[in-house]
Amino acid sequence: MRFSRAFIPTMKESPADAEIPSHKLLIRAGFIRKKASGLYDILPLGVKVLLKIEKVIREEMNKAGAQEVILPIMHPAELWIESGRWDVYGKEMIKFKDRHDRDYALGPTAEEMITDLVRKEVKSYKDLPLNLYQIGRKFRDEIRPRFGLMRAREFIMKDAYSFHASNEDAEREYWNMYETYSRIFRKMGLVFKAVEADTGEIGGKFSHEFMVIADTGEGKLVYCEKCGYAASTEKAEQKEPKVPESRKENFKSVEKVHTPDVKRIEEVSAFLGISPENILKLLVYIVDEKPIAIAIRGDREVNELKVKNFFKGSKLRLATDEEIEKFTGQPKGFLSPVGLKIPVYADYSVVSMVNFVAGAGEKDYHLKNVNWERDFEVTEFVDFAEVKGEDPCPKCAAPLIEKRGIEVGHIFKLGTKYSQAMNATFVDEDGKEKPMVMGCYGIGVTRVMAAAVEQNYDENGIIWPVEIAPFEVIVIPVNVKKEEIIETAENIYDELQKNGFDVAIDDRNARPGFKFKDADLIGIPYQIIVGKKAGEGVVEIKVRKTGERFEIAVNKVVEKIGELVRGKNGINREQD
Repeated sequence: MRFSRAFIPTMKESPADAEIPSHKLLIRAGFIRKKASGLYDILPLGVKVLLKIEKVIREEMNKAGAQEVILPIMHPAELWIESGRWDVYGKEMIKFKDRHDRDYALGPTAEEMITDLVRKEVKSYKDLPLNLYQIGRKFRDEIRPRFGLMRAREFIMKDAYSFHASNEDAEREYWNMYETYSRIFRKMGLVFKAVEADTGEIGGKFSHEFMVIADTGEGKLVYCEKCGYAASTEKAEQKEPKVPESRKENFKSVEKVHTPDVKRIEEVSAFLGISPENILKLLVYIVDEKPIAIAIRGDREVNELKVKNFFKGSKLRLATDEEIEKFTGQPKGFLSPVGLKIPVYADYSVVSMVNFVAGAGEKDYHLKNVNWERDFEVTEFVDFAEVKGEDPCPKCAAPLIEKRGIEVGHIFKLGTKYSQAMNATFVDEDGKEKPMVMGCYGIGVTRVMAAAVEQNYDENGIIWPVEIAPFEVIVIPVNVKKEEIIETAENIYDELQKNGFDVAIDDRNARPGFKFKDADLIGIPYQIIVGKKAGEGVVEIKVRKTGERFEIAVNKVVEKIGELVRGKNGINREQD
């Protein structure tokens, strides 16, 4: 591509509404433009990156035995009604009526569409297993679109669905996709972690998220370097504790202390001069319109997803101030487990607590030296806390490491949730009709582009991994009016093209500094700078990622770029 004819509208300043690096840089570097809230034009440079991301995905999915299809983006309401999701998916689904007054939605996901296709065509176990995928647009009317392509209302996604005759075969394909996704993200040059995750609205038995490690990531994950355990903090488990044998020997007498207008854990800690670890926090939740209390150590936070999962998908919410007083007879801020008439479920963190501080159930008072079992009854000890860094690994007890990450892929074992609801059945070897066992596997294509930037940038702009960069190399003649410079640059450009490199030439009649800034901002991995020594047969190569520069003979440029881009034995860019 010649920059003199290219549509690459770079900008010096970031737009005022851009908050994170990828949003700022993709706009400044001319990859995207905002059309409306959560809606973006993808410009030529952005298209090139997305096509390279899709190419990697297609190569690996096809290699893994999946087959590509294209499904409609208009979804008939009756399919979603059949699965039971039409009225429960939420306002994110964009619904409309056609000219015949029939209900449709713009597809936010495709479980119903693919299940309908397969149930009409597959009748026998001999037609299974089957893995079908598509790469296309999805629509979700996000309540608060933000961060550019990271959370948009319209986006590109690869979604795949597999169909099986048995649970065993579904699990085989699940791990096949796990390995396939790992290869995909390694091939893209991304540093990522595959972590255990909650199945969320999609449903299913178990799932893994693939998270690109980035400080600006919305999600959090923990992992263990010793045994390899990794999970999102939503899903991460606590190691089940053992009750200390001697705890009862250390019990002290309960003491009531005056704590005027001291309610929050931090305030109680400062007022009494004790650590939050020695304070019991009590929260009241309404589960299916019934009150329960959750006790947790003062320095920990309740993971509401764990609470919801424990109560098996029941409706869950925090109690209002009025409800707290109604159900407990105690004022908020001074809640006490002692004498409480609603069930108390305690987090694992409470097991080892002895002689702790808790509310007194009376305004402006707390109790010291409270102990569970002696002073109040725990209905059940449950893993309710959000896991964090330095917590013991639930598998081997080594300290966990906490990082922020961006979810770019998610795989699920769906089981028969959709096949049973939509009667997607097959006849097995014994002539019996059974529901197909399903798997689901998604990659956010536009999100991968943004995540790659979040992981690869500096003060000068983007630093693309070479595998998904808009160009592998750019030739920059510093002065297009000097014959020996432009002639050398054109010859190098031609030779690189002939040898199969994705190369651009900045042949604009512009100042060298302007060209260098654009090349750095756009993030092309390798720059060939053709300057004053062109007449001597020497040019300079700059490595965008490291800033390294070195001179090289013109007749060695193609060979050297081949080593840099492809490696002496082909591309090998495995990441941990």
